[in-house]
Amino acid sequence: MSAKKSTVKYMCSDCGAESAQWMGRCPVCGAWNTMEEFTITEEKHYPVALKETGGKLQKASRLSEIHLGSENRNVLDMPEVDRTLGGGIVPGSVILFGGEPGIGKSTLILQLCHAVSKKGTKALYCTGEESERQIKMRADRLHMGEDECFILADGNLTHIVETVEKLAPDFVVIDSIQTMYVPENDSPIGSPNQIKSCTSALVKLAKMKNITVLIVGHVTKEGNLAGPRMLEHMVDVVLYLEGDRSYQFRVLRTVKNRFGPTSETGLFIMKEDGLMGIKDPSGFLIREKKNPVAGSAITSCMEGQRAIMVEIQALAVHSVLSMPRRISVGFDYSRMIVLLAVLEKRAHIRLSQSDVYVNVASGFKVQETAADLSAAMAIVSAHWDIPIPAGVIATGEISLTGEILPVTHVLARIKEAQRMHFTVFLLPEGNREEVEAWFSAQKDKGTFHPVYVSQLADAVSWMKQKKGKNQDIR
Repeated sequence: MSAKKSTVKYMCSDCGAESAQWMGRCPVCGAWNTMEEFTITEEKHYPVALKETGGKLQKASRLSEIHLGSENRNVLDMPEVDRTLGGGIVPGSVILFGGEPGIGKSTLILQLCHAVSKKGTKALYCTGEESERQIKMRADRLHMGEDECFILADGNLTHIVETVEKLAPDFVVIDSIQTMYVPENDSPIGSPNQIKSCTSALVKLAKMKNITVLIVGHVTKEGNLAGPRMLEHMVDVVLYLEGDRSYQFRVLRTVKNRFGPTSETGLFIMKEDGLMGIKDPSGFLIREKKNPVAGSAITSCMEGQRAIMVEIQALAVHSVLSMPRRISVGFDYSRMIVLLAVLEKRAHIRLSQSDVYVNVASGFKVQETAADLSAAMAIVSAHWDIPIPAGVIATGEISLTGEILPVTHVLARIKEAQRMHFTVFLLPEGNREEVEAWFSAQKDKGTFHPVYVSQLADAVSWMKQKKGKNQDIR
């Protein structure tokens, strides 16, 4: 019997990159002083219960010979979660779940266990960070009391595998992967080597037992999952819970999904009794105002396959500083700087001596360029101190030349705006043909007044018509 070999490697604690020799700077992520020494012993990375017993050679099959069966999904009766997962949980899948501390990960996970147990199936919550009493306190706050939800406060993966063998659960939660360890692995807990070993064992467990395993991962200060990047490639689904802790709004976003689209998102609000799905996101994000206010513009953003109405607020005041302030919350800061430059160069709106603040209401984060036109109009509205009339929505991407570029899913945006009783639509000229063809085919025309603009100057001219004749336009 051959002796097991031990090798020394150096791994980056930030990204998990490996090197045969020590380096002061990681060659992959560029971080300094993150290369740590690890001793790796071959064939010592799986719990005893998961070691292979057979070594049969698999036969290669023709693509035409492979038959697809019906994909069974466990629907959780949590519409926002089911939507994000593509219709429900697939048995045998491994889900990696990340999010910033305090964002609501543990709360949502317990709600998932609650949804699973309500269907009469078993859920096992394994934690290496909290005690059973802490989990019980959170469960009582969420009004959970199911007998089919089990708690195991242990980070030893061998004990977890043995518990799975005894209980035979359908849903297993690992909170978190950074606190789990395989006793046969000599690397320290939380090291990239230990994380890879634990994840490999959990993936193997999910496939062997045909159970769903949800792995919670810590995130770095940049918002990425901590540990080796390989972690995301090993699992089937990667989910992120995003939001600002000072707001109630939360977004569950799919980064990777082998069983469905990655464009779907779940929208929640944080309440005392847990995260609640939002049935009408537009109604939640748009606050009805009796009178229009200067510096407020409405746009329609795409979150997954659905359109959501969002309010972009702006404030522009004369600056007393040599370097005017530029602050953005919920809107990309670099994008705001570009819009200010285009407004000054192409539309002749002098903002170089003004402090400019841009905010997206209710804690929503705009991540697409289709909101450019609305943000620019909000800034101009604040600069001129004139409100944009009620019932107006603007959407379009602004190029460096001042051109208004067409947007995708324009019809979905229009339909959502019509549902929210908007009647005037500032749209890119490039979307005219698609919009007119759709409108001409409608039996119920309703109230629809499109205004097509090809240049940013056209939108500014439209706003000038709404401004009083006696006011000075600068």
